[in-house]
Amino acid sequence: MRSVKGRKIVLIGGAGFIGHHLALALAEEGGEVSVIDSLQVNNLLTFSSADHEGVGRELYLSMLNRRLELLREARVPLHIQDARDYHLLSRQLDEIKPQVVVHLAAVAHAGKSNKDPYSTFDHSLRTLENALDYARGGNVEQFIYFSSSMVYGDFPGSTVTEESPCEPLGIYGALKFSGEKLVIAYQQVFGLPYTIVRPSALYGPRCVSRRVVQVFIESALRGEDIVIEGDGSDKLDFTYIDDVVGGLLRVMTHDKAVNQIFNLTYGQARSISELAELVKEYFADIKVVYVPKDRLVPDRGTLDVEKARRLLGYEPQYSLETGLKDYIDWYQLVQKRQYERAGATG
Repeated sequence: MRSVKGRKIVLIGGAGFIGHHLALALAEEGGEVSVIDSLQVNNLLTFSSADHEGVGRELYLSMLNRRLELLREARVPLHIQDARDYHLLSRQLDEIKPQVVVHLAAVAHAGKSNKDPYSTFDHSLRTLENALDYARGGNVEQFIYFSSSMVYGDFPGSTVTEESPCEPLGIYGALKFSGEKLVIAYQQVFGLPYTIVRPSALYGPRCVSRRVVQVFIESALRGEDIVIEGDGSDKLDFTYIDDVVGGLLRVMTHDKAVNQIFNLTYGQARSISELAELVKEYFADIKVVYVPKDRLVPDRGTLDVEKARRLLGYEPQYSLETGLKDYIDWYQLVQKRQYERAGATG
């Protein structure tokens, strides 16, 4: 077992939802962590754009600025660089000389990926190939690739393990699975040590990706209906951000993580209807409405985390009840601060 203290770790796409949480945790543990991010994909430049007028734009801008403030406060260097540029990315990595590379750059929404496959390929696979090509030089001790539960496609049963067949649906899942194969190929050809992680239905503070938990809470806060796609029986393995960050820290410190794939989730699927009912416990007057399900959304369930538990000592702490309470408390605090600022400037 190793320590992250003093290790040089670079997070490509590290100003995103997962990345900034991971960067803060690594800095707290004494890691020499750096972030490379263009701030373009689902980030500050997107929401600052004059043609982006979506629900919660000002709220999301405040979240994104808070991410950057937290990184500054933790003294985590942020290198604003487009990872699609091979030469500039290689030059930046060569200056940092990381021992660990974590690749998080991607279009983080399946629906957006299906609508714009070229951009998804560009930001997901092109950035990955550039990072891998640098890492194969011999100085990188571990390359960590952030995949997705979407690689499984329709679950063949209620639970999948890392050995279950992968039959992804749509562009997002296909590119994530392609990324996994590319990472494994670099180990086969160049001996690059890797770890692949597969999360599921992540949620937590400062997320702007419009994942289902976030959407339900924001709708409830605005007094709007909660909209469920399908009949509500679909299940997801909802995972709080602190659990996946804790798992990633273990991936970086355990030798048994090398050249392995891990499900990093809570390890217990819950139905969308259950999620809606839990949200209604905090917002009693909210109504639930149902709309047709997107045909490219796979039927999912529980991701077995026994392998991570056995090899890494991974023990997720946040049930949906626990994580949802913390998330709603955080949202209500953010909302209160917005009202206070509006009152001070009004």
